[in-house]
Amino acid sequence: MAIRSRTKRAAAVSALLATSAAVTACGSQDTDTSSSQSREKTAAATVKQPLVATHDGGIYVLDGQTLKIAGDVALPGYNRVNPAGDDKHIMVSTSQGFRVLDASRQKMTGALFKGAEPGHVVLHAGHTVLFTDGTGEATVLDPADLGEKKPKTETHASPHPHHGVAIKLKNGELVSTLGTEKERKGIVVTDKSGKEITRNEKCPEVHGEATAKDEAVVVGCEDGVLVYKDQKITKVDSPTEYGRIGNQKGHEDSAVVLGDYKQDPEAELERPEKVSLINTETGKMNLVDLGTSYTFKSLARGPQGEGLVLGTDGKIHVIDPEAAKVTRSIPVLGRWSEPMDWQQARPEIFVRGGTAFVTDPEKKKIYAVDLASGKKKATGTFPKKPNEIAGVTATH
Repeated sequence: MAIRSRTKRAAAVSALLATSAAVTACGSQDTDTSSSQSREKTAAATVKQPLVATHDGGIYVLDGQTLKIAGDVALPGYNRVNPAGDDKHIMVSTSQGFRVLDASRQKMTGALFKGAEPGHVVLHAGHTVLFTDGTGEATVLDPADLGEKKPKTETHASPHPHHGVAIKLKNGELVSTLGTEKERKGIVVTDKSGKEITRNEKCPEVHGEATAKDEAVVVGCEDGVLVYKDQKITKVDSPTEYGRIGNQKGHEDSAVVLGDYKQDPEAELERPEKVSLINTETGKMNLVDLGTSYTFKSLARGPQGEGLVLGTDGKIHVIDPEAAKVTRSIPVLGRWSEPMDWQQARPEIFVRGGTAFVTDPEKKKIYAVDLASGKKKATGTFPKKPNEIAGVTATH
């Protein structure tokens, strides 16, 4: 979530709870045997390299090559989607908690991770970590165990419920945020036995995470970031007094993390034009002026670790993270404006391999863009406005 102030965060949570309806079973009774069998056959067909897009009333499942709609899974309310960590499943944040969508087969599984206000989903080192804001619990699972039933999990409790995030590292260490419903202030790191290794509580309004080369973990603050590496936490200050970084994207081959950057603490809706680049090896932060605004759904990384930002000018701006400069811009959409409500649909970028998928909610379109050539490979059309998108790599 990209929330600008405590008041706005509270309003956003209230809006989420108000707009999220109870999940109901999809489909209706039909006595026509032939049509029922036809639907079952269609639902059983697997989709290769599926993409998903939420909409008002459900989730579209798209063929990843043609961008044609293969299925529409009914799911009322405001839902959010993230890759679940394997090649078939999508984790869906619903009013009941985290549910699991088998995107390749276009159906919800029986798995449900209950909890109020399901939030961040983090994938790293073969672990999927779900953070439930309403309880403050981090649930760790092995995505290889996802299927029709709920997999075995381990749960880590925070002292207080808060809008947080957690990540499990290769050696079993858990990095998780600290905070309450009213204030978020830092991170704590524990070993695989649960013993505390270190903490830092000088990160006001801590939000979001990303992992860089050599498992350097970056979490955002309203005045910089915290970097955890080799059992040490380092604070990297923003170059301005207020410089909020709340959304980050990392790449395992790059020491530099791409982040957003907001400078006006009083703005009802700040439309930032600068992004941050945090070097986890040098401990330095650089800012890049894009000359156009963007939103919290605009950040991505390319196959070589290049930074990608979808601007409101309709272009994907490609950034060399080491040189901290824009190297080229790829036209995709027309100009657009960020809506005031963070839950409302706006263009979003999702990258898989060398392809960027970009939505255009107003035109009810999605485009597949080859990042090497900058050319559109495919275009898809929706009956309703798409909101959030995600994808997996199932080929069977």
